[in-house]
Parts: sequence; structure tokens; C-alpha cells
Amino acid sequence: MAPTPSALDQTLVSALRFLSVDMVEQANSGHPGLPLGAAPVAASLWQRQLRFNPLNPNWLNRDRFVLSAGHGSALLYSLIHVFGYDLPLAELKNFRQFGSKTPGHPEYRLTPGVECTTGPLGQGMANAVGMAMAEQWLAANYNRPNFPVIDHFTYAIVSDGDLMEGVALEASSLAGHLKLGKLICLYDANDISLDGPCDLSFSEDVAKKFEATGWHVSQVKDGNDMDAVEQAILSAQKVTDRPSLIVVRTIIGFGSPKAGTSDAHGSPLGPDATRITKQALGWPVEPTFALPPEIEKIRNQAKEKGAQLENEWHQLWLRYQAEFPDLANQLGHISAGTLPEGWDAALDEATYPEGGAATRDAGKTALNAVAKGLPWLIGGAADLSGSTKTIFSGSGNYSATERDGRNLYYGVREHAMGAIVNGLCLHGLRGLGSTFLVFSDYMRGAIRLASLSHLPSLFVFTHDSVFVGEDGPTHEPIEQVMALRTVPGLHVYRPADPIETGEAYRHIVASGKASCLILTRQKLPTLSSYRDTIKAGAGRGFYHLAGPSQADVLLIASGSEVSLALSVAEALKEKGKTAKVVSALCWETFDAQDADYRFEVLGGTAIKVSLEAGVTLGWHKYVGSEGITIGIDRFGESAPGEVVYRELGMTVERVVSDILARF
Repeated sequence: MAPTPSALDQTLVSALRFLSVDMVEQANSGHPGLPLGAAPVAASLWQRQLRFNPLNPNWLNRDRFVLSAGHGSALLYSLIHVFGYDLPLAELKNFRQFGSKTPGHPEYRLTPGVECTTGPLGQGMANAVGMAMAEQWLAANYNRPNFPVIDHFTYAIVSDGDLMEGVALEASSLAGHLKLGKLICLYDANDISLDGPCDLSFSEDVAKKFEATGWHVSQVKDGNDMDAVEQAILSAQKVTDRPSLIVVRTIIGFGSPKAGTSDAHGSPLGPDATRITKQALGWPVEPTFALPPEIEKIRNQAKEKGAQLENEWHQLWLRYQAEFPDLANQLGHISAGTLPEGWDAALDEATYPEGGAATRDAGKTALNAVAKGLPWLIGGAADLSGSTKTIFSGSGNYSATERDGRNLYYGVREHAMGAIVNGLCLHGLRGLGSTFLVFSDYMRGAIRLASLSHLPSLFVFTHDSVFVGEDGPTHEPIEQVMALRTVPGLHVYRPADPIETGEAYRHIVASGKASCLILTRQKLPTLSSYRDTIKAGAGRGFYHLAGPSQADVLLIASGSEVSLALSVAEALKEKGKTAKVVSALCWETFDAQDADYRFEVLGGTAIKVSLEAGVTLGWHKYVGSEGITIGIDRFGESAPGEVVYRELGMTVERVVSDILARF
């Protein structure tokens, strides 16, 4: 039997439960089951352990809290409101409505106190792993003896559904390997999913599984026992060499006629069941959204406690600033998400082989140039760093024993890598993850959330076309570049040569947008004679690279096909036709330019031709319905890359023939 909670604790828990229930009822949409079952767990954490300041949600050294089970968003909004953040009751009453700050699933940057966008299950837990990694990296690089300016925990509430998702299991495996002792996950184990009891599809021993991956695991038998939850958290805080999973047994829809069933999961209780639930738990049926005076006391205490915690830290910070001004300046940029002056100076000095290079090799040069001016750019690859060339030279590896390295080894965990990169960025770092382009499919969920959350996440994808060659169609990307371009807000860069690769890095970092950088394995010519044109135009997405402004043919190409376009232009010249070549580095940047510039680059009566070694879908946006789209609309073949490229029609002869047929 759980001990009887204090009157104040019971009021807090009931307020969280029924604010959530009333939100769902008013919207006639949502998930009341998790708030009813997990409110005591969240209340114990927020009231007794979580270090935050509701008056300054962005305090650098706050604890991070992630509701990975984002379908329970009503509980998170209730917590944020009750504990004094700037989220008025009117917003709770506007739950799930157009333009509200209380959307159906939590969204980062929209609602104060929401640390990350969650809802797609497993993502939040993986984000929390990234946040915990960032905390340890920042502490290792910026703390000094007697100056622990970075010292906090990352907490997450995870659900049965989260722990079924592969992304969460990938991330938890890495967290155990890295011994992230300041990561504590509270598992809301209610054994119910949307379809019904979890034993329809989920019967493993979660505790043993997490123990096997290096986690400290404890159990709380009754989720209503706030004291037991508190003791489990306190014990987990003392385990410094392993992340902790606290398995908390709860009852979904606690107190309602639907308790313990999937009926409580994803639908409103309904008026009758809501009335019965409030009566059963001693809460007034009317008015809705009721908050007794005790809640104001809790709110004021949270504000006072938060202000005191931040003030104590601020006194430490002032001394730190005086003692270590350069480090403090860097942390200031990290906290504000700004770039230091001259961050790209080394990029200006970068040199590339005149005879050409694979853009993945040029990417390594550019990455390390940027890294010199941006010390908090960190990342790596999903077991492919030697192939993707995403290695920070002169820096160590991030590991369980060395936290200050910039090279992250994600292992063969593409989806977790993407979500961890997002977690690093959520904590203020510039995170990077890389793999082969064809495997971007494995991490699409995380890429989508990076853009939705307006994070500066950088995903570097190499081996970008059928030039992969002998590995065959399983490894040759065809549709991936275009698929990435369909993600709203995501910036996709496919540079034409080493110089443009460096400029792509410059504009990616400067923009702060979620971005994908698409690079080649094969060598491309360095377009040295166009250096000034590239540097002047790359920041506008598309630009006029070569040829007359008014021409018979307009060739619009990206990546490796820019060199093909230049060769086509020369061949057309021999046929008495002029050609203008446009480099299409980034669609999204070009689309944001003013109409006059877009017409200057693409306007006119020339025959428009697109060249890209991938699906042609989408290119009619630029070439028009009468334009020619040349690409590859089928899977590749296993053969030397140049053979596949040629046999699938990416040749000067084929392009010239298709163009001349229009005259």
C-alpha cells in the first residue's frame, strides 16, 4: 500500500489530472489515460527534484525534462501552467486548436518549458540521450575546478510504446555504452497500448533488456506513491556510471471507469465518465479547469525556488566570467544560439586540389575549417566516418571515459543518430551526423523533426548517386535527394565541386537551418576558373555559373551533373547553339529569393533542361511543362560507377541529342 499523500501533494496531482482531462474533453480530442496514470510520477519529479526556473525557461544550467510519450501532452501543459511558466489557462482551454500554444503533441520553440518536439514515439527518448551527451561534453570542455557551471540532469518520461520503437532501443544501447549517468528515464509502465494490452505484441522483460545494455534499473510498484518515485530518483542520481531506467507501474486512466484499458488511451473520457472520475478522486465536477488556492502557493514556490537556483548559479557564473572570459563567451554563444565573430575565417583560407576531388574529401577540409571557428560543432557517423570523411582532425573521441572529444561514434544506428543530433542541438551545440545517402531513409523521422523544430541539425550524406557502382542498387540512391527536398523547411545542398562544397558549409552554418549536405564518393573537377562566381552565387541557392545570360538552352544542374552541364554546353556550341549553365546548389534557398532574382537566373525563352542523377520528379517546377528533365527514374545496377552512370544515360551525347531534338 502506498502511503497517504499529503493534502498538498494530492491537490497537485488532482489538479494535473483534471486540467488534463478537461483539456481533452473541451477539445473532444486527445489522450487522457497517461495524465491520469502518470500525474503522480510527474508531480514528484517536478515538485521535488527538477531544477528549473519558470521565469527563465532558457536558463543554461536547468535540468532538461522530455515527455517522450508526447501523446500525453495535456499533462505537460498542465505541469507548465501549474509550475508558473508563461502559459495562461486560456491556452489550456484552447488545447489542440488552430494557433494555440498547446498543440496535440509538444512542439519545441512554440510553448515555454517544452524542451523538444515529441509524439512520434521513441524520438523524445533518443533526443534525451543527445541532451545528456551534450551536458557531459559541455561539462568536460567548459567546467573548471570549483566552477561547475554545467552540472544538471536530463529526465524523460517514456512509455510502453516508446520502448517498442527501434529508435529508442538504438539510442538506449548507445547511452548504456557511453555510461551516461546523468540521464534518468521514468518508464510509465501501464501495459496498455492503443490496440489493447501490450501482451498482444510486447512481452519482453524490459528491465533485464536495459540491464543488459548497461543501464541501472529500479522498480516502483505503485505509480501513485510519490515518495517511492522520489526515492528511486534520488537513488538514480547517485549512479554516476550508468544511465537509469525507473520502471514505474501505473494504471492508465487511473480512477476512471476506463482505467486499465485501451479505451482510456487515445479518446476523451466523455461527460459521464469524466463526472464519475472526478467524483471518485474527490475533485469538483464543476466548474471545469478548476484550480484551488493551493495551486497558487505551489506556483509561487516554484518561481521562488527557480529564481533562487538560478541566482545561486549566476553568482558562480559571474566569477567564472571574470576568471575564464573566453570560455564564458563561448558558452554565451551556445546558450543564445549565435555564432562568434570570424567563425568562418579558416574557411576563407581553405584550399582544394586544382585537379579535383570527391566532394566528401572537400567536405572534410571544409568541416575542419569551420570547426576551428566553431568549437562546439561536434558529430560523426553511423559506423562510416572513414567513408563519409566526417572526422574532426586533432580532436579525441567522445567516450565513456573521455567526454571532451568532438568525434562521436554512433555505431550502426542511423535513426538514433539523427535524433541524437537533434538532442545535441536542443542543448545548444551544433550537432552533425553522417552516413551514405541511401540510408537517409532509416533516419527520416528524425530529419523531419529537425526541420519541424527549427534546429540547426546537419546531416552529411555521401555516396550520392549511381557512381556508388559495384555495391549495386541497394546502395545507389535514386529517390533520396528528392525525398529530402519534400520535407518542409529542410535545406538540401548538393554541391558541384570542392569550392561549392566549402561555400555550402558556410551557408549551412550561417543559416542555422536543419540541412542535408549531399556529397560524392567519386572525384569531381575543381571549377577553379569559376571560383569568384561560385563564392558570390552559392548563398542564393541557384546562380548563373557559365555561358551567356541569353542563350538557346538553359542547363540547370546540381552536384556532379554541373560538370556534365558544362561539357554539354561546349558540345552544343560546336552545334551552333548557346547554353547558359545554372548551378542548383539548394532549392530551398533559391525559392526564398525575390522574384526578380529568380527570373534573372531562370527566366527567358530558352529551352530549359534539368540534369541530376536521380529521379526527375519535381524538376518541372523549374524547367516548366515543356522543359526536358534528364535523370535516372529506375534503380541502378552493380558495375563500376562510371559504367552505370553512362549506361543509364548520363552522358554528353544523350543530353545533346535530347536537346537538339527540340530544335
